[in-house]
Amino acid sequence: MNIGEFNVRNDRLQGWIATNTIDLPRLGLRPVQSNHERAPVYEIIALNVGNRWVKLGALWEAVATRTTGEAFLQGSIDDPSLPEPLSIALFGTEQDGFRVAWRRPQRRDDFGPTTRPERSGYPADGEGGGFGDSTAGMSGGLATDNTLDEEVPF
Repeated sequence: MNIGEFNVRNDRLQGWIATNTIDLPRLGLRPVQSNHERAPVYEIIALNVGNRWVKLGALWEAVATRTTGEAFLQGSIDDPSLPEPLSIALFGTEQDGFRVAWRRPQRRDDFGPTTRPERSGYPADGEGGGFGDSTAGMSGGLATDNTLDEEVPF
């Protein structure tokens, strides 16, 4: 979804971003002068309520490798007043202007799937696998079996 645009005005890239809860009417893209390969292409700056330019984010060059191979800019806007960073992508060129699109970041699942895949050698229904029978008696206390010591050699 497009939420803003940037165009060249007075030899500078200026624009706006607006959503239901965010209204940034005066934004600028300031080129970053760096030889470092991981440096951003632009800093995103905004005119704050005190009429000062402040840095809100940065944009890096990216290429859509899975689809068209189109080059675009991606980054985020962040500010203490926002509940979380706003991930954005800019499509277009400096000459023709940029359209600003937002994207919701995909959350990583560091713990894997919620269901465990079947393991070979174990029955699928759980019987005979796992930790075995319960050691709790009918009253909830520990049920003792004197044969346990004889079965497990230590």
